Amino acid sequence: MFQFLLTKQIKQSIYISLSLILVIVVPLYLSLKFTASGPKEINSFRPEETPMATNTFGVKVEKNPTQSKLTDLGVTTWPKWECDPSKFPWTFTATETMYLLKGKVNVEVDGVEGSFEIGAGDLVVFPKGMKVTWDVIEGVNKHYSLEK
Repeated sequence: MFQFLLTKQIKQSIYISLSLILVIVVPLYLSLKFTASGPKEINSFRPEETPMATNTFGVKVEKNPTQSKLTDLGVTTWPKWECDPSKFPWTFTATETMYLLKGKVNVEVDGVEGSFEIGAGDLVVFPKGMKVTWDVIEGVNKHYSLEK
């Protein structure tokens, strides 16, 4: 009789353990597995790359692009420009791509209400003809390239 009860208790323990595994562990594993692999299958760009997003002001900004992207663009071969904190108007006479090495700038686009901020680590593209006011909050050091 005792042997029958022990066997019944062992069977119940095994049943409970298997139930917990099926109810908790398996769904958790599957959700992690498909969540982690989902974006890699959907996106056409590599996961370490971030696309340049055009903000509401018409300026493309990419936060912290990969080193390989900067190398492909040849950023370190571009001319450099520096500026101490100041505020001044500027018109882009050509499309300008810049990579900010240091600093912080609050940018106001003429004719548009509001502003946006760019800073160290940002890859930014301003379109030809855009008129802005640069408010250099922290001294800027940048590489830049003008479209021909």
